[in-house]
Amino acid sequence: MTHLRSEVKPGSEERKSVFKDSSCIFRRNRALGYVSNQVPAVTRYVQRRRDTLLITCIGRSFQVYTANHFRLLHVSGLHPDEITAMATDRLHTYTASNKSIYAWRAGKHIRHVYRGHQKDVHLLLPFGSSLIAIDRQNVLKVWNISTEDVYLEVPFRSEEFQITAVTHPPTYINKIVLGSQQGQLKILNIKKNSVVCTLSHHHSRITCIEPSPALDVVAVGHGDGTIILLNLKFDEVLLSFQQDWGQVTNLSFRTDGPPILVSACSNGYMAFWNLEERKLAGQLQAHEESVTTAICLPSEPVVFTTSPDNSMRMFVFDMPDGGARQLRIREGHTKPPFCIRYHGSSGVSILSSGEDSTMRVFSTISESLNKSMGRATYNPKATKKKNRFEHDKYGMPPILEFTSDTTREKEWDNIAAIHAGVIQTTTWSFGKNRMGEHRLVPKQFQNSNRTNFQSEPTCVVLTHCGNFVIIGYSSGDIERFNIQSGFHRASYGSPAHKMAVRGLASDNLNQTVISGCSEGLLKFWSFKGKVDKPLATLRLADGIALIRQHRESSMLAIGLETFKIFVVDMHTRVIVRKFVGHTAKLNDLTFSPDSRWLITAAMDSTIKVWDIPSSYMVDHFRVEAPCVSLSMSPNGDFLATAHVGLLGIYLWANKTLFNQVSLRSIDPFEPAPYVGLPTNVCDAMELEDGIKELEIDEEDESKLGELVDTKYETPTQLSEELITLSGLAASRWQNLLDLELIKQRNKPKAPPKAPKQAPFFLPTVSGLELRFDVQNGQKEEDESRIRNASTLNNLTAFGQLLEETADTLDFAPAVAHLTQLGPSMVDFEIKSLHPEAGGTLLAMLQFLKLVKFMFGTNLNFELAQSYLSVFLRSHGLGLTESPGLVKELRSVSEVQQKAWQRVEEKLIYGTGVVAALRNFAH
Repeated sequence: MTHLRSEVKPGSEERKSVFKDSSCIFRRNRALGYVSNQVPAVTRYVQRRRDTLLITCIGRSFQVYTANHFRLLHVSGLHPDEITAMATDRLHTYTASNKSIYAWRAGKHIRHVYRGHQKDVHLLLPFGSSLIAIDRQNVLKVWNISTEDVYLEVPFRSEEFQITAVTHPPTYINKIVLGSQQGQLKILNIKKNSVVCTLSHHHSRITCIEPSPALDVVAVGHGDGTIILLNLKFDEVLLSFQQDWGQVTNLSFRTDGPPILVSACSNGYMAFWNLEERKLAGQLQAHEESVTTAICLPSEPVVFTTSPDNSMRMFVFDMPDGGARQLRIREGHTKPPFCIRYHGSSGVSILSSGEDSTMRVFSTISESLNKSMGRATYNPKATKKKNRFEHDKYGMPPILEFTSDTTREKEWDNIAAIHAGVIQTTTWSFGKNRMGEHRLVPKQFQNSNRTNFQSEPTCVVLTHCGNFVIIGYSSGDIERFNIQSGFHRASYGSPAHKMAVRGLASDNLNQTVISGCSEGLLKFWSFKGKVDKPLATLRLADGIALIRQHRESSMLAIGLETFKIFVVDMHTRVIVRKFVGHTAKLNDLTFSPDSRWLITAAMDSTIKVWDIPSSYMVDHFRVEAPCVSLSMSPNGDFLATAHVGLLGIYLWANKTLFNQVSLRSIDPFEPAPYVGLPTNVCDAMELEDGIKELEIDEEDESKLGELVDTKYETPTQLSEELITLSGLAASRWQNLLDLELIKQRNKPKAPPKAPKQAPFFLPTVSGLELRFDVQNGQKEEDESRIRNASTLNNLTAFGQLLEETADTLDFAPAVAHLTQLGPSMVDFEIKSLHPEAGGTLLAMLQFLKLVKFMFGTNLNFELAQSYLSVFLRSHGLGLTESPGLVKELRSVSEVQQKAWQRVEEKLIYGTGVVAALRNFAH
């Protein structure tokens, strides 16, 4: 399962072993919203693409993006455990997971597996034909990439030299530089297995080492923020900088001209150091959390960064002062989402709000369509003007719940959201992709009139017309606002409930408003009429926890505090169904689009599907983390879920739309089977399966190139049993029988004037392509003037090819020659086969065999028909004079009739079906 985890750890091995891919109705599809985690990303330039690939880690798999537009190319298969380190070279992407190292080709196929480490590997370095790996046991191993053998194994004592960084300085043959927890550097010769020298210039922990464009110079980052430029050859410190924000997490040199060193910090900032002037050139807040990756792309004025805040960014150095600005971004939620809902009738957009106080839109089609509406703030203008190094004091608490509608999406705000512990209700615009200007607060809760400072919004609903938003509060009040102007329009009751309002609903015609409270009262109110008293009250057995509505069927799903679920008809105002089965607090409910199913999620980590007409539970399954919010697609094809402690949104495919599924009644108290959460790629291949499937030898590997990305070429014929057309333009064969008529129509009125005689001419070969006849040279003076009788015939090139087929029986060259000619030349070549026109009876016989060959192979079907028509029209009388030609003609006729009968039957059947459907439609 490819997903990040903020707090929740993976389940036990016993639980993982019984995970299933699907339940009775839902099959895991894929996860949305994952970009990066704490493992540093790597880059790889691909010559064939002429682009740099960006590879980010997302837990048990990695994603490959293009640097041009941050377009997601593919996602790797699943590793047995979390990825702990990554590296790349010209051919492979290397990943470390569960004490093993995997070499991937093209980011999708496993090429090598290196097993032998006793602890998890945390550092990788490709080094020519070798791979250097360092594990948590402080053991350095040098692997031979092709043979998967250990070339060298060097253990280090952790008390003396705990390895924390590794690099290879350019031009240093067989040597690598190791950094340690103790602040020392060692230059190790891996061929001789000897330490060349030990350098010590700072006592703090070394976090990263980066070779510079200058020879013998490396930049060393330390845990206390110190950056040293060190000359390895002379053991001399050239420069020293101090980064006050915290430890240095990454270093990178610009190679496009300016002498700039980029340093990343653990608090999300980046610093740009001018090496010539020996001072700080600029600084930038790149991420909200630690910057784990900062890579300057070769010969480009850009720097690529990633962070555990689930985002990747690219900054370009084009500011007047030499600073950088954000160029591209791909991000997801930095903290787990609380509420998700499908938006619109197309089922391609999912609205999501989370603990990070942001509202986001995730596309189920492409990651490039994902967008952020921004972070909720009390004062957007002040937030924009604040210094980027200051904490945003205007930030609002997390969004707990929101409601949306598409009716007035283009005119004004169409989303309303409530926040934790805040009396204000915020509005958002999906069309403008930003937070709205209104903060909806009733008069009695405004600062000048407020007496109850404990009250806060608990539920919200937007009317179907898109004009009004109704808000319920913990004090029992229910208020209606106009979402366009933000003005207060009505108050229901005084107050509507004595206890906190837990759920609200309104019908499609704005006639009735339904509210429920924690006391267990369900009240029906008139939308516009007398709003001081309810129209009816329905007392339930227990307190109400939440209410969900299906407007098209006028049904309400009511979750109680005792984990029961009631289904109420809004018109008759009676309870029509009762469902019991959950053993923990209900988190969310949703209806299927046809209102046949009710899908529920609770803190017992189960998701249950109830069939409303039969009143039975038809499906249930248990997941790793409790589902906090779920939403069914308007098309009914996907179920979207969000889970405790997980940053992504998970899609489950509805199998009943694609397969025949027999549903049966299930005991609600029966233990639910475990189903694994969806991964980042549909039908992700498990790692061990990929190892068994892909077995490529060394010869094949050399042919693969940098990318196994060959283009598919359509075969000439899909199957020998299928009749295949030539694909030539219709003008090449359709007008062969009408050439005389076409020439007559195109005949000029005035006779053409004779062109001026050229001083010389070059003989050409007839055909569509201009080719000079190089064989028709000048006669030599000593050439004999006596000719053989065989040289007196006037066979064309096509006729000669036909006579050759009598010996070789290979008609392919003759067919290829004929298909390259234009209509006039085809007509000329066929007419020239008769003996009176310079041909021979053998050539005519072989032409009939050629047509028979074309019918037999089912290739160039329309050409064979057209060529045969021209042949019969030109030589019909001459054929009867030769018994051999007549016999062969009968054989061709049988083959032709058989081939045409197959086509005719299909055409008649298709015409009949279309006619029947047309008549049925009328």
